[in-house]
Amino acid sequence: MQGPTVPPPEPHSLNRALARNIAALRKRREAEEAAASAQEKIAGAITRFTGSMRFVYVHAFAYGVWIVANLGWIPGVPPWDATFVVLAMIASVEAIFLSTFILISQNRMAAISERRAELDLQISLLAEHEVTKLVEMVSAIADHLGVGHAGEVEELKRNVAPEAVLDALEQDGGD
Repeated sequence: MQGPTVPPPEPHSLNRALARNIAALRKRREAEEAAASAQEKIAGAITRFTGSMRFVYVHAFAYGVWIVANLGWIPGVPPWDATFVVLAMIASVEAIFLSTFILISQNRMAAISERRAELDLQISLLAEHEVTKLVEMVSAIADHLGVGHAGEVEELKRNVAPEAVLDALEQDGGD
């Protein structure tokens, strides 16, 4: 396997703010994992295992042995589930529980994702507000210096109301 075509930057090449943000996000993720309830941790562990190739191998072996034994292909082992009804029942019950564990894990991940999306939105709104203020300041400096600027600057100086954007998106067929 080949490595990346461009080597990753050295850790010391990150600026301090970016390194601090990475550390803060890592710390937050660790805190969220530590704050998970025992049931969430168990569901997560089961979900991780069921999503692994080890799970596939264990099931392929167990179901394979069950099928081969109940077909009578193993000398000295009498079939105990010749119609495979018990195997089907076990598989069905297992599927019910596994899907429940997966849904628990997905719900937890969705909640975390929703919080991150909210953070992204808040940061974007703050950045938009700050950029608008910078445009106002640059425009005022340009006016003071007598330097002309395009009419677009007046539009850029207007604050954007998130509610208006959401209303416009809904009118255009958004969610």
